[in-house]
Amino acid sequence: MLAVVGPTASGKSSLALDLARRRIAAGRPTELVAIDAFTVYRGMDVGTAKPTAAERAEVPHHGLDLCEPSQEVTVAWFQRTVRAAVDDVLARGVTPLLVGGSGLYFRAVVDDLRFPPTDPRLRAALERTWADRPVEAHAHLAACDPAAAERIDPANLRRTVRALEVLELTGERFSAFADAWHDHRSIHPGLAVGYLEPDTEVLRERIRTRADAMVADGLLDEVASLRAAPGGLSATAAKAIGYAEAAAVLDGAAPFDGLADAIAKRTWTYAKRQRSWFRADPRCTPIDPEALLADFAAA
Repeated sequence: MLAVVGPTASGKSSLALDLARRRIAAGRPTELVAIDAFTVYRGMDVGTAKPTAAERAEVPHHGLDLCEPSQEVTVAWFQRTVRAAVDDVLARGVTPLLVGGSGLYFRAVVDDLRFPPTDPRLRAALERTWADRPVEAHAHLAACDPAAAERIDPANLRRTVRALEVLELTGERFSAFADAWHDHRSIHPGLAVGYLEPDTEVLRERIRTRADAMVADGLLDEVASLRAAPGGLSATAAKAIGYAEAAAVLDGAAPFDGLADAIAKRTWTYAKRQRSWFRADPRCTPIDPEALLADFAAA
C-alpha cells in the first residue's frame, strides 16, 4: 500500500495521479483512494477540488461521491467505508494509492484506531447524575479507569462524563481506546508514506491561487444549488472550507469581493494544523516530489 499525504495545495493530488499513471504504464495496477472528509459528498466538487470525470476515467478512484451533502459524516463511518474499499482493491491484486490531507482520516484508515460509540440518552442521564458534583464524578472515574482520569481535568465534567459513558456502553476503559493513538503502526505492514510539504511561501501562494480558482469556477453557484436541494447541507458539510464562506456571502453577511480572501485565510490556518499533525507522525518525513515519484513508481 502506498500513500501520498500533505497539507492542502501541496500538490499531492496531481502527483498521485501522475504516479498512478506511471505505475499502470509499467504494468503495476494502481487505484487511487481519496482520504478526505468532504470529497465523499456528491455535488461538492468545486470547493473540494475533486478529480475531474476524465481523471477518474483514466485511473480508478475510490472514496468519492459516497453520500448526499445532507448526510452527517463521522470518522467512524469513513473508516468502515474506505477500509472496505481498500480491502477490495487489495483483494484484486491491485495497489491502493491513498491520497489526502486529513491526518485524522488517514490514520483512521491505516492505523488501528477505534472510535467508541455514544448514546445521547445515557450521556444525558450521567450529566444529570453528576451535574453538581464534577469532582466526585472524576473520583468515580479514577476508581474505574485511572489512566483516563489522569488525562482529564477534574473540573472538566463533559470529558469525565464521556469517559463514564464509554465505560458503561462497552465495558472497556475509555483509556483503552486512546492507546493506539500513541503508536503510529499501520495495520498494513507494507505501507509506504510519501509526505509533501512545500516551503511556506510557496504553499501560501498556492492556497491563494486555489481560492481564486474556486470563486472563478462557480463556487457560489454550487453552494446555492446545494443549499436549495432536498435536505440542504448537513452541519458537517456546511462547515467545509469555502462552503461556509460562500454561504455567508449568499446570506448577505459578507461581501462577494472578499470571498477569495476569506477562503484563503481559513485554508492557510487549516494547512498549518495539517503540517503539525503530519509532523507528529514519524512516517511522514518530507520528500521531494520527483524523488517520491521515482521511489513509488518502482515500489
